[in-house]
Amino acid sequence: MTPERFSHLLSAVEPYLKIRQDRGRTAISAEERLVITLRYLATGDSMASQTFNFRVGRATVSNIIREICDSIWTALNKKYLRLPSSESEWMTIAEKFENDWNVPHAIGAVDGKHIAIECPKFGGSMYYNYKGFHSTVLMAICDASYSFVWTSIGSYGRDNDSAIFGASSFFKRADFGTLKLPPPSVVGGQQLPYVLLGDDIFPLKTWLIKPYGGNNLTDEEEVANYRTSRGRPTIENTFGVMAARWRIFRRPIRANIETVDQITKAVICLHNYLMQTDNAHYIPSGFVDSWSNAEFKEEEWRSVV
Repeated sequence: MTPERFSHLLSAVEPYLKIRQDRGRTAISAEERLVITLRYLATGDSMASQTFNFRVGRATVSNIIREICDSIWTALNKKYLRLPSSESEWMTIAEKFENDWNVPHAIGAVDGKHIAIECPKFGGSMYYNYKGFHSTVLMAICDASYSFVWTSIGSYGRDNDSAIFGASSFFKRADFGTLKLPPPSVVGGQQLPYVLLGDDIFPLKTWLIKPYGGNNLTDEEEVANYRTSRGRPTIENTFGVMAARWRIFRRPIRANIETVDQITKAVICLHNYLMQTDNAHYIPSGFVDSWSNAEFKEEEWRSVV
């Protein structure tokens, strides 16, 4: 981020910090606390490394990171991580999907990401996933511009994406019809609803579609799969950009589950904040995947990750 963006972030976070002035020594400033936390999240180095870099006690670094992550979430989530609350807001997302990805009536792409952690104390097998490591699951929906629209944080690594999403508040609201989605409209002579784009593991709903399975597909089914496959990589790219820029996710996080959840929440807010305010620095040209002449082109974030 630019220095100006850092100053703006500091001004947003500082009111939520509680810095105590002790007798005989100067308290660590809000600016240095934010720098310590951002460096920890962006480099993926251990808390012990930050102790040596900033000449601050290890327990102090741990407390600072938890405090700043919590303050970042409090300061940014309501403005930069907000579920659309009206038909017009959902329509804006759908128009962006159609213009950028040639997918009509898409209101987002949904998927889960396993965040690697060290085995929690008394965690047993709850956090051990099918990929062979301990994790907690981030379930998320993104828009066409790689920003998170909705997230669910902290599910057990052993649970599959369908079960996690099915138990979420978003799923229940969508089933009850309280999300204020736009009504179906005509596309190419057919009445089509507004839908999420998911992969094979998710259930088929009137508001969620996934690719047709099997080998003997009709031409119409092949075209439908091609269209949805153009939009679904947005969520993969969103997770990829987040992991490339915030390297804390590149190795197992050594912290208790509550701290891991705080870190994840803070990074999600920082990702959306920078995507929406400092996009040119955060994801320069050629950093995210793209479609060119009906061919999918993998870009820089994949080599970084």
